[in-house]
Amino acid sequence: MSPSLCLSSLLYFSLFHTDTHRSVALWSHFTVMSHGAQGHYARKLLNDLMEDYSNALRPVEDTDAALNVSLQITLSQIKDMDERNQVLTTYLWIRQVWHDAYLKWDKEDYDNLEMINIPSDLVWKPDIVLYNKADDEESGPSNTNVKLRYNGEIVWDSPAITKSTCVVDVAYFPFDWQQCNLTFGSWTYNGNQVDISLGMDSGDLSDFVDNVEWECHGMPAVRNVMMYGCCSDPYTEITYTLLLKRRSSFYIFNLLLPCFLISFLAPLGFYLPADSGEKVSLGVTVLLALTVFQLLVAESMPPAESMPYIGKYYIATMTMITASTSLTIFIMNIHFCGAEAKPVPHWAKVLIIDYMSKIFFVYEVGENCTTPESERTPLYPEEPMSDRACYQDDRFNDVQQRPQQALSVLQVVKNIQYIANCFREQRAQCVKAAEWKKVAKVMDRFFMWIFFVMVFLMSILIIAKAS
Repeated sequence: MSPSLCLSSLLYFSLFHTDTHRSVALWSHFTVMSHGAQGHYARKLLNDLMEDYSNALRPVEDTDAALNVSLQITLSQIKDMDERNQVLTTYLWIRQVWHDAYLKWDKEDYDNLEMINIPSDLVWKPDIVLYNKADDEESGPSNTNVKLRYNGEIVWDSPAITKSTCVVDVAYFPFDWQQCNLTFGSWTYNGNQVDISLGMDSGDLSDFVDNVEWECHGMPAVRNVMMYGCCSDPYTEITYTLLLKRRSSFYIFNLLLPCFLISFLAPLGFYLPADSGEKVSLGVTVLLALTVFQLLVAESMPPAESMPYIGKYYIATMTMITASTSLTIFIMNIHFCGAEAKPVPHWAKVLIIDYMSKIFFVYEVGENCTTPESERTPLYPEEPMSDRACYQDDRFNDVQQRPQQALSVLQVVKNIQYIANCFREQRAQCVKAAEWKKVAKVMDRFFMWIFFVMVFLMSILIIAKAS
């Protein structure tokens, strides 16, 4: 490249760069002047509008005409749901739009100024309040600025934390759905003075922050015209219905699942050996554990006539455990029947020992369901020494005929007869105690399966009802 060509290029670039900076500086100066002019006209406009304006009166040219106010609610967050006091705390964005007949201007006279932001205290505002509020403090919209357009339209966006009453139905807790109403309306103006309309068919949930306990499934809105006994004029109100579903995972793992597991421990008390001495203490421990869970549920629920199904399940389970503990005490008395007890009745031998023991697989030590009947050791065996005792009695009679020849033998025979009688009585007592123990064992197995079925059916029933 030639030196003359390079010099020409550098000169052209320098001139272009200088012109560009000059153009940017001129445009910035023009913009500042334009904004300065806008600010000057805005101050002039505000002074002109507020010169003869009063925010105490309804801004309509015809006092008989109704002023239309458009209401739109955006749900931002559910802060708290107090089921016990039945109070819902929400964070809302409230938008109100209306036209002020005395705040209009010709934008051509004010450098095409179409909108200004002014404090809300300077203009008239509709006294729209939450009818079903539940707190004593002022919880209405904040005093934020309003947007004022040249045609008199005023848009007022303001945040508000509201506490409203909500009738909570906990019958299906923790699988319950709740419908909480938010009713807005004018406190002093009737429907012939301020007519409230819906800005949208439902509440806006686009900016909703998810709650850890509740799912929001919609917020439909409806406009109602109400007649009250105090006044003859109609009043318009807007009611938003918040559709909430409880997230049940927390309660399933912290209330339901422990209760199910504890409930299945109650029938196992019948399987525990009676000689362990822990059968009654197990039932009492399970009963105390369920009582603690019942108190936890009762603290979070409102005091109402209707009890949730989970509460009914706890009460039914506690009743069942009380019955099982009572039966355990009764069966332990049967198990520890001693020598003073009466023999097992014949019907109990046939029904419980012969038939029910086979159904519930109750066998003696060393037996099982495959042992033949002929090889099984009888629970109450025949006395093997009865024939021999008769033989010894006959021999004793023969010896008595010769008293002087076998005096020493007679004494030995008497001792043997006494020992045989004691052994016979001891065997009878052991057989009687073994029969009562087997009756108690069979009854334990019978009630164990009965209570297992009851716990299973109650668990299925509570899940089906709650779902």
